Amino acid sequence: MQRNLAQAFQSNLLGNAPRWYKLAILGFLVLNPILLHTAGPFIAGWALILEFIFTLAMALKCYPLPAGGLLTIEAVALGMASPQTVYNETLHNFPVILLLMFMVAGIYFMQDMLRYVFTKILVRMRSKTLISLMFCVAGAVLSAFLDALTVVAVIITVAYGFYDLYHRHVSGAGEKRCLLEEEAFNQSARDDLKNFRGFLRNIMMHGAVGTALGGVCTLVGEPQNLLIGSEMGWNFVQFFRHVAPVSLPVLAVGLCTCVMVERFKLFGYGLEMPINVRKVLVDEAAKRDAKLDDRGRMSLLVQAAAGIWLVVALAFHLAEVGLIGLSVIILLTSLNGVTDEHRIGNAFKEALPFTALLVVFFGVVAVIHEQHLFKPIIDMVLALSGRTQLAAYYLANGLLSMISDNVFVATVYISETKKVFDAGLTGMTREQFELLAVAINTGTNIPSVATPNGQAAFLFLLTSSLAPVIRLSYGRMVVLALPYTVTMTITGLIATWFMI
Repeated sequence: MQRNLAQAFQSNLLGNAPRWYKLAILGFLVLNPILLHTAGPFIAGWALILEFIFTLAMALKCYPLPAGGLLTIEAVALGMASPQTVYNETLHNFPVILLLMFMVAGIYFMQDMLRYVFTKILVRMRSKTLISLMFCVAGAVLSAFLDALTVVAVIITVAYGFYDLYHRHVSGAGEKRCLLEEEAFNQSARDDLKNFRGFLRNIMMHGAVGTALGGVCTLVGEPQNLLIGSEMGWNFVQFFRHVAPVSLPVLAVGLCTCVMVERFKLFGYGLEMPINVRKVLVDEAAKRDAKLDDRGRMSLLVQAAAGIWLVVALAFHLAEVGLIGLSVIILLTSLNGVTDEHRIGNAFKEALPFTALLVVFFGVVAVIHEQHLFKPIIDMVLALSGRTQLAAYYLANGLLSMISDNVFVATVYISETKKVFDAGLTGMTREQFELLAVAINTGTNIPSVATPNGQAAFLFLLTSSLAPVIRLSYGRMVVLALPYTVTMTITGLIATWFMI
């Protein structure tokens, strides 16, 4: 009886995850208390960070929430962070949670209009390089005024809709199958799906990197930008002007990188949309246009009007981002006749698992905060001066943002730097303080594209329902981001040294 229960527990633990993965997580849970009591909280804290990154890297094997949650609960139980600190970190990021809960759901109710617009673009635009550049530019422009998570949610909705459309077509007779199943398809359909997945991976990464390119430029582009701008007393125009010597060269190089990797088919880019897929999209677009009645056209117009309201409300910050998303949900459900609770509930399925994962991540950030894991690096760069200090700030913020949340890194660095400036102990001038603020902003925004945990929008993409469909793993995402990471980081470093 006991043996059967033990086997049942082993089977239930982390569900269908591979046995080696389960053993790895159990090993981490046993190792952490040992490390804490032998090597101390600093080493145990860094071990926790690496373990959490491991769960993110294995997201296609097991969603990171269960395994990462176990590790974080253990860390809190061991006293590496207090529940109050975790709550404070969560409360500090409550606007992001509101955004995830309501904005992503709001985009769900706009998917018909988005699919209609992007289908028209894709079926009429033949050049893959031009399509990729369009997605990158669109991501950059939108993220300069909107939140990057919102922009990524839009392109996820579009890409998922395209794949679902072709998958249903090859399934036959309109039959709905799991999008991960293709064993029953003939070889030609499998090949087309494989190539189409690669095509979608390419444009998703171009769009996601575009959000980083645009997000660094403006006061409202990323949450840490608002924080830095508030500390420095910069308005929208002043922020843009201070950051432009770094952000604009990086933007230009990022767009050039997009063209180069597509033109020369580097790092997994350059995959074209299969002819059969394009034909299906064209045919489906024609069928939908033919079937579109007055009610359907009115629904699209309402969604387009809600999209305009979304852009205007976010650009002028008429309310907190999440509340604007809630207004979009209310407008689209009421004006388009979506009144069934279950239909409305479907809109929240995508965002809420990630919201829970993000709170778990805040638990890891709480450990970083309470155990002062970044303090040695902070002290090292604060001891420098002049251009060397600027370059060190940029690189240190970039490196830590690849590991941790870039908003948290920026918060720590700008607050510690402001303390040094206010105290006047190192003779830091106002001009140097402003240059360091620029280095913090660009450092947390640009090199952080290297890993999915560097930016919330990238992590959202990795853990979305689209990622397993298009086979976008942590490792593959790092490889696809690599050319951007190298060119943008080097450009940002050169600009930080010579142009600010």
